Amino acid sequence: MRAVVIREHGGYDKLLMEDRPVPEPGPKEIRVRIHAAGLNHLDTWVRRGVPGHTFPLPMVPGCDGAGVVDALGAGVQGPEVGERVLVAPGYSSRHDRETASGMHHLSPGYGIFGEMRDGTCAEYVVASEENVLPLPVTVPFDVAAAFPLVYLTAWTMVVRRAALRPGESILVHAAGSGVSTAAVQIARLCGASRILVTTSSPAKAERARSHGVDGVVDYTDENWARHARKLAGGGVDVVIDHVGQATMEGSLRCLARGGRIVTCGATTGPQASVNLNLLFFKSLSLLGSTMGSLGDVYRCLELVASGDLHPIVADVLPLSDVAEAHRRLEEREVYGNLVLVPNEE
Repeated sequence: MRAVVIREHGGYDKLLMEDRPVPEPGPKEIRVRIHAAGLNHLDTWVRRGVPGHTFPLPMVPGCDGAGVVDALGAGVQGPEVGERVLVAPGYSSRHDRETASGMHHLSPGYGIFGEMRDGTCAEYVVASEENVLPLPVTVPFDVAAAFPLVYLTAWTMVVRRAALRPGESILVHAAGSGVSTAAVQIARLCGASRILVTTSSPAKAERARSHGVDGVVDYTDENWARHARKLAGGGVDVVIDHVGQATMEGSLRCLARGGRIVTCGATTGPQASVNLNLLFFKSLSLLGSTMGSLGDVYRCLELVASGDLHPIVADVLPLSDVAEAHRRLEEREVYGNLVLVPNEE
């Protein structure tokens, strides 16, 4: 099979197209023939490398994928060969309390395809039967590949960690990212009174308004936090942030009393200064979030199939254009998600 392989960290030239043996499914495993693979920022981190974190190279990247069942390992009770399926991005390698309670993302044995084991940027991938979900015929393969990681991340941030309530306001940083476009839609489902986003791009601001946000804040304006407070009528109840160092101080300042910040990343750097006076005087909460439960992947898929959530596919590219896809993602040219398809598709 043809697959993207990362053998060492570095630039776009480290994304190699190689011929590899088709993987064989073991007991309770399913082999999926990939029709579409989603691209996420995690893929760029695996390629570049992250200080203090070790990726088990060589690695086939790719967290999200959709396709058809190609082969079944012994003892599989799930879908049959030929059925349309979605590969959930996170898995647990341990049978522990967290996994048994449905919170497998809190298990020490938690991993993500394309980060800790070979992922979906290939013609075939093998996954445990728990990670292979039936895909309704109403959901196209490219849409199915575009949403799992970012919608699961956004769902956990907005619904589980921030516990956004009807009538509350929310500010979502970096309007065009996959997590952010998902968070906006999920906030609307939760009954948010005002949904604000940040961006420095007029084009992304226009797209965000067309998708129903109530206000756009230019984060390059030194007074952006003050503008956000004003747009929210005196303060924002929830901030969704994966920008990190560049936005943390302003995010704290724009919050209303009792407000919550939820962060799932730090694309501008992991070191941020926190004004503790603001934190305790205003009873603020600073919350971390990574991925989410397998049950919430099912819930997000149900909402996509019903039309209540609308994953945004920015473009579909052949798998051989993976380097160009990485470039476009890193240079913030994308609104929504990029999807890769095997070259013969």
